[in-house]
Amino acid sequence: MKKLLNTLYVASDNGYLALDGENVVLLEGDREAGRLPLHNLEGIVSFGYRGTSPALMGACMDRNISLCYLTPQGRFLARVSGRTRGNVILRQQQYDASREGEKSLEIAKNCILGKVHNARWVLERAVRDHRMQRVKAAADFLKHSTGYIAGCRTKEQLRGYEGEAASIYFGVFDELILQQKKDFSFEGRSKRPPTDPVNAMLSFVYTLLANQITSALECVGLDPYVGYLHTDRPGRASLSLDLIEELRAVLADRFVLSLINKRIVTGKNFTRKENGAVLMDDELRKRVLAEWQNRKKETLTHPYLGEKIEWGMVPFAQAMLLARYLRGDLDAYPVFLWK
Repeated sequence: MKKLLNTLYVASDNGYLALDGENVVLLEGDREAGRLPLHNLEGIVSFGYRGTSPALMGACMDRNISLCYLTPQGRFLARVSGRTRGNVILRQQQYDASREGEKSLEIAKNCILGKVHNARWVLERAVRDHRMQRVKAAADFLKHSTGYIAGCRTKEQLRGYEGEAASIYFGVFDELILQQKKDFSFEGRSKRPPTDPVNAMLSFVYTLLANQITSALECVGLDPYVGYLHTDRPGRASLSLDLIEELRAVLADRFVLSLINKRIVTGKNFTRKENGAVLMDDELRKRVLAEWQNRKKETLTHPYLGEKIEWGMVPFAQAMLLARYLRGDLDAYPVFLWK
């Protein structure tokens, strides 16, 4: 159990939530694993299948405490809210902000500033551990580009600077691969389809992260399909794609690099199709999923909240911070800045 920003997160796969007086109680079999008073909670998020007692569900509805249910892997299942509380007001604020040019631009800029800042520090850490002249030059370029991004007056300018920064970053990405160079060379980002094993793993992990962010947005009551940088398109979770930008380098890219450099994966689990697409086999996907679950359990101190949380909770923290900004509780959206 972890309380974060007045929301209780229950990560136990086998936990059952029950009511005891004015407390929510986590039961694992016949053992009480934790309890917390209901009076200061805004929501409860459960990663598991065992569910919630009807008494607790009724108490939450009476107190306007939302209940969200996700799979142990983080896929969104359902969200339940009380009679007098819903997503209408928050979502209306979200939609208004998407139509308000200046506010929409500020949110988009923050997401890209976070992306470039975090990509820079992925490179800086590599330079610190290994002398890499080209990587250092790329990190310096990203450092200077944040000033231009902060001064953008249109989304077209912003997308231009973002594209340039991404090109510089991925231009030196191959130098961050220190092991198994024969099997895992990287010549550039290719998406549809991925044309080498590195791109295949990056695309797969980006999908995992995007799904996790979508679940986080659903849990706080935001609409994942209405974004600020990425334009609205039927079936595309544009807001999820906005928020993934700040987390790609620190969560997904570093994870893929560690799989390769620690020899957790090898080149034998990939196949090449006639159209040039490189695909991961089932064995590798299962291995990557298991390692991804382990990575999400590692901890860090959140740079804005100052609390120690698991990496898997970062998307949920950012979704809650964005919701608070849209409600007017914060002066700006505090993007995730890692170092």
